[in-house]
Amino acid sequence: MEFNVLTLFPGMFSSPFNYSILKKAQDKGIIRIIVYNIRDFTQDKHRIADDYPYGGGGGMVLKIEPIVKAIEFVQTRGPTEARVILMSPQGKLFCQKKAKELAKESRLIIICGHYEGIDERLSHYYVDEEISIGDYVLTGGELPAMVLIDTVARLAPQALGNEVSSSRDSFYHGLLDYPHYTRPADFCGRKVPEVLLSGNHQAIEKWRRAEALRRTWERRPELLKEAPFSMEDLELLSKISS
Repeated sequence: MEFNVLTLFPGMFSSPFNYSILKKAQDKGIIRIIVYNIRDFTQDKHRIADDYPYGGGGGMVLKIEPIVKAIEFVQTRGPTEARVILMSPQGKLFCQKKAKELAKESRLIIICGHYEGIDERLSHYYVDEEISIGDYVLTGGELPAMVLIDTVARLAPQALGNEVSSSRDSFYHGLLDYPHYTRPADFCGRKVPEVLLSGNHQAIEKWRRAEALRRTWERRPELLKEAPFSMEDLELLSKISS
């Protein structure tokens, strides 16, 4: 899977993706993260990528020309057309469902906004969708782009090294994750639940499902509206909520 990032600040991406799971996934060729400087696609000697907004007002607006040139350049560099995403506070809220959808794409172009925004014609004519990571304002789209890449990349086949890992994450099946424990089994009198030490895998799976339901009910009950349930889940949830 290929991620193409268009940004005014490419240096921001040099460190976050050079560690841990994403670094290993890149080394194995499972994912590619390519960062482009929008200023490289400007045509003036000063490499100006922004300008004053029409109609007046404070701040600067990113120009449409260099970004479109960057998009067109990236599109010609791959065997398939890339889906174009603009990180924007006006976009739809990012979630695990959207991450799974994007993970099916072979190529993505992710545009990082900055300043007061980007010329509106870009989103109308050149962007497939706008995505927001939350109802708050950041200085630019770089951090949201990193969040999106991290979330989507770990869903790529073999990226985690264990195909079960991502399917057990919080939100993957609409619920929060169950509690996790490791050695020692007894720390200062605080013990690991006995069922996890029993070796009874069926009982362990039932306990984990019940705890995921319990945690979701207690912390994020609104998630239960869309989560898929079996009859056994409904019985467990009935006991938890009573």
